[in-house]
Amino acid sequence: MIKIGHGIDVHAFIDRGLPEQFVTFGGVKIPHAKSILAHSDGDVLLHALADALLGALALGDIGEHFPDTSDDNKDLDSRIILRHAYALVKQHGYQIVNADMTIICERPKVLPHKDAMRANIAADLQTDITNISIKATTNEKMGHLGRGEGVQAHAVVLLAKQ
Repeated sequence: MIKIGHGIDVHAFIDRGLPEQFVTFGGVKIPHAKSILAHSDGDVLLHALADALLGALALGDIGEHFPDTSDDNKDLDSRIILRHAYALVKQHGYQIVNADMTIICERPKVLPHKDAMRANIAADLQTDITNISIKATTNEKMGHLGRGEGVQAHAVVLLAKQ
């Protein structure tokens, strides 16, 4: 038995006026001119991936498991969200076959940080790094992503019954 899940997340950038700002993708803090506007740490990559895992199991989305109306989730590390989703995968008797993700933004550049992101995700999903794919693309300067107003991520996962 196999199951496929798809997840998508998008967050706006915000200039907090701080001397050092960053964004977090795949659990990696990346220096950037702006920060992410979000209730949690705003890691779009991990949010999309967690939603893909939950979706494959028909268990809703991360908003149902970690509502943004709860102060307990304020500034929450998204790796906690991912580990929660993976615990449900294991609880239902599945394992990760692979995960394929894409980040869409003009900046920051993802390539220099891709291996660290893959390592974090592989560790959290208790799988080999060769099962984790991360790609990045721009929006060719079109729309809100192209104007650098935010970032979007897509994730697809394949699960197999253990």
